Parts: sequence; C-alpha cells; structure tokens
Amino acid sequence: MINTKSGKTLIVGATENGQRYANRAAHSLLRYGHDIELVGLREGQIAGHPIRTGQPDLQDIDTVTMYVGARNQSGLYNYIKQLKPRRVIFNPGAENPEFAKQLRETGIEPIDACTLVMLSVGTY
Repeated sequence: MINTKSGKTLIVGATENGQRYANRAAHSLLRYGHDIELVGLREGQIAGHPIRTGQPDLQDIDTVTMYVGARNQSGLYNYIKQLKPRRVIFNPGAENPEFAKQLRETGIEPIDACTLVMLSVGTY
C-alpha cells in the first residue's frame, strides 16, 4: 500500500541502532512511500534522514508513532499535541492510557498498535 497522504510520520524514539524497532519502522515507512521525521535522544541519521533531538519545529505531521515508554512521555505531551497530528500510534511497550485520554480530548486519535504490523497488513 503506497502512501497517498500529504502529511509525514514522526517517529519518537528514533535511533541509529538497527536492532531497535524504531529504526526498523523508519526503514519500513520509507519502503512504503511515507515521508518521515525523526526525534531521538541522540543526533544521527537513518537512511539519510536526520535524527533530531529535543522538540524541533515540524510541520505537516499526520501521524506520530511512539517508541518511548510511558514513563518518559510526559515531557512530550504538549509538544505532540501542538503538532496537531491526526493520530498517535503507541507501539508495544509505549502504551499510555493517561496520554491517550488527553489526545482524545483534543481530537487526536490514539491507537495501541504496532506500526510495523499495520504497514505489513495494509492498515497504516
């Protein structure tokens, strides 16, 4: 399934470590034709896309896919909400009912799912 949306996917928890699911998701999203932005703890790059640190000013974010555990997400709540994505995917290990509730209240769809599975079965 090729992406027909104009918005980008922001991967939160991006890393150059090829063994991590966030890295695998970045490569998979690119293979399926999605534009990506990357935010992680350390600067670097994945497939030529820079990994930024902090809370960079980003535009046209359609989906945020979380690879950061709930205990490390609270400092990102306002940042992610101000990006106004259509949805936030909480990958396994990143589920966060408190943040999901806040997202729903602001009109953003929270989804507990795996980005890699969603891509592979065509539900992304």
